[in-house]
Amino acid sequence: MSKQTYEEPYLNFSIFIKGDRHQVVVLTIRRLWSTSASSSHLAADRKVLKPLRVKGEKMWGFIRQEVGARGLSALVSGKYVQSLRPVAATMRHYSSATKEMTVRDALNSALDEEMAADPNVFIMGEEVGEYQGAYKISKGLLDKYGPERVVDTPITEAGFAGIGVGSAYHGLRPVIEFMTFNFSMQAIDHIINSAAKSNYMSAGQINVPIVFRGPNGPAAGVGAQHSQCYGAWYGAIPGLKVLVPYSSEDARGLLKAAIRDPDPVVFLENELLYGESFPVSAEALDSSFCLPIGKAKIEREGKDITITAFSKMVGYALKAAEILEKEGISAEVINLRSIRPLDRDTINASVRKTNRLVTVEEGFPQHGIGAEICASVVEDSFGYLDAPVERIAGADVPTPYAANLERSAFPQIEDIVRAAKRVCYRSVPMAATA
Repeated sequence: MSKQTYEEPYLNFSIFIKGDRHQVVVLTIRRLWSTSASSSHLAADRKVLKPLRVKGEKMWGFIRQEVGARGLSALVSGKYVQSLRPVAATMRHYSSATKEMTVRDALNSALDEEMAADPNVFIMGEEVGEYQGAYKISKGLLDKYGPERVVDTPITEAGFAGIGVGSAYHGLRPVIEFMTFNFSMQAIDHIINSAAKSNYMSAGQINVPIVFRGPNGPAAGVGAQHSQCYGAWYGAIPGLKVLVPYSSEDARGLLKAAIRDPDPVVFLENELLYGESFPVSAEALDSSFCLPIGKAKIEREGKDITITAFSKMVGYALKAAEILEKEGISAEVINLRSIRPLDRDTINASVRKTNRLVTVEEGFPQHGIGAEICASVVEDSFGYLDAPVERIAGADVPTPYAANLERSAFPQIEDIVRAAKRVCYRSVPMAATA
C-alpha cells in the first residue's frame, strides 16, 4: 500500500492506494475558528476524521467521485481540491456536530445545567413546576430541584416579576417565565423601572441578575393579544440586554450567558421554533458553553446583498437565500442573536462588502428593529450603498385572527426574495405591473 499526502490551507489529506480502485482518504481538519462562529479567538485543537473508504460513493455528502475512472491525479488536482475547501469552511460552525437537538431541549438543558452549577438560580412563573412549563421548557426540573427552586405562581405577572427583581437585589439569580411576552405588559413597570434602571440609579452599587424569558411574537391562530413582537419595545431601554435565539445552539449558549450575566436580560423565544431540531456541536453540549452577548452570527456568507434577521425570520432568510442563489444572487444572512446590544460592526462590515441591505422582522414597521439597523448603516456606511435599503416587517395592524389574513400580516419567504430582487434591480418595478 502506498501513501501520498497533500496540504491545503484548512486541511491535510492523505490517500492510501491499494489496487486500482480501493482507496482510503484520511482528512485532518485544522480548525482556525471555534465551532461557535461568534468566538473571536482561534481554536487550537484539531479534528481528525475517521478513515473513509470511497469507491464511487459520496464523501460526507459533499463529494462524489469515481476514483478508478479518473485516477489519483484527477482526485487531488483542480476541481477536486477546490471541492474539499468548502468542507473545511462548513466545518467552521459544526466541525464536531454529534447530534440534533430541539430548541425546547436546548433551553431545558441550559436551565438544568445552570441550576446545577449555581444554587442561587431558580425558576418562577405560571405552570413552570407541576405542569412542567406551558411549553415543557422546565420539564423534569421540579423533581430534580424541588418547589423552592421551581416556583409555581398565580396568574399575576406583576407580582412574581416584582418578587424576582427583589430576590435579584439580594444576590439570587431568578429566571422569570412569561407564558407569552404579551403578558409581560402586566409586569413592565418592574422590568423597566425596577430592574433596568437600578444599576444606574444606585451608581453601580446594585446589580440585578435576572432573566425574563418566554415566547415572543406571532405563533399561529392566537389573535392580536398573543402575537406581538416586543423586541423593539425592550430594545429601546438602557439597562436591559435583549437576546433573540434562532437555533438550538443559540438557545443553549445565549440562555446560559443570560443567566450568568450580572444585569437584567430579556430573552425572547419563539413558540414555533420550540419543536424545531438543529445540529448541535460537541462544544455547545459542554456545560461550560456560553455565547457572547452582543455578537451576531453570519449564518450564510454572500457577496451581493446582506439580509439581517432574528428568531424565526433567520430560517426564512436562509430559505430565501437558497432561492436567490438559483437566480444568481449571492445573499449574506446575518442572525442578529442580540437586539440590545446590537452588533453594528458585523452589520456594517457586511454592507460594506455587499453594498445592499434588506432587514427582516415580524414586529411592526414603525420604530422597529429594522429601522434602527437602517439608521446605523446610513450613519456609518452610507457611501457604500448601491441601492435603497429595504425593510420587511409585519403589517401595521393588530394581528388578525383569520388564518389567511394572519399570513398576510407577517413576512413570508417570497417577500424577502422580492425585496432582495428589487435591491439588486432584478425585478420589474411595481408601477410597470399595474
